[in-house]
Amino acid sequence: MTWRPLAPRPGDEDPLPLRQSLDQLARALGNPGAGVAARAFARWEGIVGASLAAHARPVAVTSGRLVVEVDHPAWATQVRWLAPQLLASLAEEAGQEVAEAVEVRVTPHGRE
Repeated sequence: MTWRPLAPRPGDEDPLPLRQSLDQLARALGNPGAGVAARAFARWEGIVGASLAAHARPVAVTSGRLVVEVDHPAWATQVRWLAPQLLASLAEEAGQEVAEAVEVRVTPHGRE
């Protein structure tokens, strides 16, 4: 995929606010708006619960996938098992679908 700048639309002579530019860019890449992902990520602990949030954190939404890092393979299994409920809860919280699938990465503490 080759990157191309978004074509200006009639009346777009003035610069856009950064948030609006990021939303347009995110949508052009096939992702939800930047604000949607940010709201969902900010409310992660409330959505998944303190226990899971202590071991799993969302790091990106890319190509329709929510990328979640966990600190142990056992938590990876838990996140994969809960994926349909997590996606539904995130969509409900954000007011729109955030992702279609969950990708889990194991990143033990101490490795960033």
